[in-house]
Amino acid sequence: MENSVSGSFLRNRRLESFLETKSGPNVRETQKIPSKQVTTRQRPNKTDAFVDDDGWIPTLISCVRIVTCYLAMMVTTFIWAIIMLMLLPWPSQRVRQGNIYGHVTGRLLMWILGNPLKIEGTEFSNERAIYICNHASPIDIFLIMWLTPTGTVGIAKKEIIWYPLFGQLYVLANHLRIDRSDPSTAIKSMKKAVQAVKKHGLSLIIFPEGTRSKNGRLLPFKKGFVHLAIESGLPIVPIILTGTHLAWRKGSLHVRPAPISVKYLPPIKTDSWTADNINDYIKMVHDIYVENLPEAQKPISTDDTKNSSRS
Repeated sequence: MENSVSGSFLRNRRLESFLETKSGPNVRETQKIPSKQVTTRQRPNKTDAFVDDDGWIPTLISCVRIVTCYLAMMVTTFIWAIIMLMLLPWPSQRVRQGNIYGHVTGRLLMWILGNPLKIEGTEFSNERAIYICNHASPIDIFLIMWLTPTGTVGIAKKEIIWYPLFGQLYVLANHLRIDRSDPSTAIKSMKKAVQAVKKHGLSLIIFPEGTRSKNGRLLPFKKGFVHLAIESGLPIVPIILTGTHLAWRKGSLHVRPAPISVKYLPPIKTDSWTADNINDYIKMVHDIYVENLPEAQKPISTDDTKNSSRS
């Protein structure tokens, strides 16, 4: 009896050992599956590789591109400066030639920089209107030079004349300058700009923030573009620029191949706007930008619009 019991016990132990040996690898393989899934989920974003690569080779390529841009701009500026001087008696023709210069030079510079570019809403890009866009990078200048329609003039601070090459051609192209030294002088400059726009049937391009954002986030809007809209009756066409602050950061000489997008939004009618509701109009347009910008470019607090009452 003892032999049969001990034999049965030994057989059971062998069976348990056999089952443990067979099931062991399966358990371990089952444990590997979640680790593979976790690895897949943590795969880095491709965009990060574009904007964070500060190695010496990308930096060298960036320097070559910037120097090439500068040389290309020198050539086109010299050519169009001669054309402008020949057209001094005809201001409207100088405006047109200034736009052609912008279309050629802006597109050439963007091609040299080589950033992937997506453009949407081009059906709204040929309106006679006040074009506004957010500003966070030197690339924004190249884009608006290229993408604003013929017959558009810019409005910039009067000091732009001292910018090498670009500033002198800006004045020759009969674009508008305002004196921002004090609010009353700025308003007078705005009224003169509106008179020129009405007289020659022009469009306008302006940065409503009044300055360049340091980190790409939207800044509060100034009152200027609303005053221009009320005085001229022109619709406002918002242009949303995304990614330019990553491609060329403020104060940097390193251009990164980050993707850029340009989006024209439908025109905003302003013919019924009145001076009594200026702050409401500023907030409305600012909110449109907040809705359309990616999270990284939205203002940290949308309450920043309260500060936009500063002229």
